[in-house]
Amino acid sequence: MFMCRRCSCGSRKNKRFQSEVDLKKLSDNLTLLAVKSRLDILFLLKDKRHCVCDLMTHTNMSQSLISHHLSDLISAGFVDNKREGKYVDHYLTQKGNNLVKTLTAMMNEIKGGETYNGRQ
Repeated sequence: MFMCRRCSCGSRKNKRFQSEVDLKKLSDNLTLLAVKSRLDILFLLKDKRHCVCDLMTHTNMSQSLISHHLSDLISAGFVDNKREGKYVDHYLTQKGNNLVKTLTAMMNEIKGGETYNGRQ
């Protein structure tokens, strides 16, 4: 049995802060968000709904690539869509809005705030 003398833990597993399932979900979401193109799409959807053709214009990505990224973002629950006539408008869900707010705060910290260890 592993004994940590410094913190007096009886084992490595008995003091976990997050479950394996929660950590797996977080890891999957971070992997999804590690793609710059998906972040571009999320930030474009922050202010208004867009159809794929609008997103193509704003990002210079192909229709198939945007559709692929949107499919992944929809599966993760960050984006949803609604048909408006012949167009399908994509928009952020509440989960997506919360994520973009968090990402914006992180970007503001990186741009001019303090780093993780409190140094400028």
